[in-house]
Amino acid sequence: MSHFAKVENGIVTEVLVIEQDMIDSGVFGHASFWKQTSYNTRGGVHYGPDGQPDGGTALRGNYAGIGYTYDEAHDVFYAPQPYPSWTLNQSTWLWEAPVPMPTDDKLYQWDEATKTWVAL
Repeated sequence: MSHFAKVENGIVTEVLVIEQDMIDSGVFGHASFWKQTSYNTRGGVHYGPDGQPDGGTALRGNYAGIGYTYDEAHDVFYAPQPYPSWTLNQSTWLWEAPVPMPTDDKLYQWDEATKTWVAL
């Protein structure tokens, strides 16, 4: 079984775990609306069951979720923009804050008003 994302007007509207032949059959709509996505792909890297990069083939940038964008020109999925100040990294297809999150042992939340990370 594989994961497939239904893309309508560039936006993922549904994600199914299904066999390729069911997609090809047209039972779920025209096959061109469906794009395979990999549950193990994030940031253009394929991860193994242990959560570590395993050298596998990354598929379409990121695992697709409902509401994600499918960029046909680059053949990638990416999440909705979390904050207006964040920019899309077109190497990883992940959103990045204008200021890196601190790397200490604290938990942080982004504050869009001040464009800073605030410790929780």
